[in-house]
Amino acid sequence: MATVTRHALVARDVAFDALVDPRTYPRWLVGARDIRAIDDDWPETGSRFHHRVGLVGPLTVADFTRCLEIERPSRLVLEVRVRPFGRGRVTFSLSEAGERGGNPVTRVTMDEAPIGLLAAATPALDPLIESRNRASLNALVAYLNGPEAPVPGGR
Repeated sequence: MATVTRHALVARDVAFDALVDPRTYPRWLVGARDIRAIDDDWPETGSRFHHRVGLVGPLTVADFTRCLEIERPSRLVLEVRVRPFGRGRVTFSLSEAGERGGNPVTRVTMDEAPIGLLAAATPALDPLIESRNRASLNALVAYLNGPEAPVPGGR
């Protein structure tokens, strides 16, 4: 399993709100291009959001992500899909990590593992997944710490 941890200078609720809002994903998640639709009951367990992913040029693939577990404001587990490549299980864990300069600090950990047919390739895929997730969490922290960061309760 590829695990990456970063710290954001925001309250845990703010970080969690960004993670459960699929509209933020194209701002920080490597490969996320656009969000096509969000189920009305998102982020309830079993609900989905529909997206386009791509890494090179205009080539994108339409797929969806499903919520497997949610424990507000500390844990979000998603089944991610990128056809035709496969599926993965991503777990976001958030915890309070003190203060810095008068600001709350939130520790965000992202664990991802291939599931289904790709599970056997985990040792080979982990370095690639970890690199992508490191870039994604760096971008998430930059977004959370930046001027367009979400505020508790929405904008």
